[in-house]
Amino acid sequence: MTPRTLDHPDRSEIRLEDVLHALSDPARLQVVCYLAGSGESSCSAIDLAVSKSTSTHHFRVLREAGVIRQVYRGTAKMSSLRREDLDALFPGLLDTVIRAYDTQRAATL
Repeated sequence: MTPRTLDHPDRSEIRLEDVLHALSDPARLQVVCYLAGSGESSCSAIDLAVSKSTSTHHFRVLREAGVIRQVYRGTAKMSSLRREDLDALFPGLLDTVIRAYDTQRAATL
């Protein structure tokens, strides 16, 4: 029996326009910021205010854009930020996006 695997783009296949699209949604930004602070995490640990199917969609968009990596560990799907790949391709992008998200969130509290 082979373990379940998910498709991810190779580093050379990650495109800026796909990454920016993936980061354009507030729920996906929340996922990215959570993973930036926690490292690898199960999808269920991230409390998104959306249905399970919508949450699954957001994680798929992030994975297919090359923003996150997902692997199965038993029955849990674990996600992690592809920081090394993104920093190599688009230096400073993730840090800038995370800082802007945190600043905006702090201003609304």
